[in-house]
Amino acid sequence: MAELGRLLIYEACRDWLPTITGEIQTPVAVSSVEFIDPREPVMVVPILRAGLALAENASSILPATKTYHLGLRRDEETLQPSVYLNNLPEKIPEGTRVLVIDPMLATGGTIVAAIDLLVDRGVTSKQIKVVSAVAAPPALQKLSNKFPGLHVYAGMIDSEVDERGYIVPGLGDAGDRSFNT
Repeated sequence: MAELGRLLIYEACRDWLPTITGEIQTPVAVSSVEFIDPREPVMVVPILRAGLALAENASSILPATKTYHLGLRRDEETLQPSVYLNNLPEKIPEGTRVLVIDPMLATGGTIVAAIDLLVDRGVTSKQIKVVSAVAAPPALQKLSNKFPGLHVYAGMIDSEVDERGYIVPGLGDAGDRSFNT
């Protein structure tokens, strides 16, 4: 999960983050380089608990990021999300880019609730990218309808969601599988 997250985060950020040019001294000569501008704010927001595994290597790609945890759980009967932990800042600085990390996008309720919390704090959907291991059509449709133009980077798009709200074929509970619980 961590390696998949690293690859998807790289793809999500590849042409999205502002860069600056500079020079570095190699063992042979000075070289002109382009790198991510560390002055531009980037937030990583893993949806607990499974999002921790997918976001584990984010700092290896984006060392200047800040990570804010967001805990949402889905009621297994109603499939509606509820927040149990929110350490997002009350106001997110203008221009901040946000990567929301949620391994499983099934019905879309949790990811929409997470993005709504970010929008309430001043972020626009154009400043947000979503990284997921597995997504399903209901979640992608819900995101597309509510946040047109939002980009989702998923390792796989599975075909359906069953009556319990599980992705089929899916990979089971991503948190349980990541943490052996």
